[in-house]
Amino acid sequence: MKEPSVNVLGEALQPCSTDPMTGFFRNGCCDTGPMDRGRHTVCATMTAEFLALSKYLGNDLSTPRPEYGFPGLKPGDQWCLCANRFLQAHDEGAAPKIRLAATHQSTLDVVPLEVLQLHAV
Repeated sequence: MKEPSVNVLGEALQPCSTDPMTGFFRNGCCDTGPMDRGRHTVCATMTAEFLALSKYLGNDLSTPRPEYGFPGLKPGDQWCLCANRFLQAHDEGAAPKIRLAATHQSTLDVVPLEVLQLHAV
């Protein structure tokens, strides 16, 4: 049986979103594993500014892609972001707010806790 996932606070990982259904495994949690090369571990609340930055950087998260079961995101939606993209958005001054309890501990390999805390709700 799989060990329960842990968040950046050292506690049990909380769900991020089931509407829209998020996570690399589409289980509502920002879980990760060997197949998740992008490390989709940061539970973030989308903003218009972040969605525009992501689209500009080549990852359009706002356009629906029904062929992939992807509804398209809008401001206010919660979504598991790649840790590197979150750090890039932080560096660009466009990082969204995040939920630490729903952000996987492996994020700390990429983003310092102090940076995560700056954007925590």
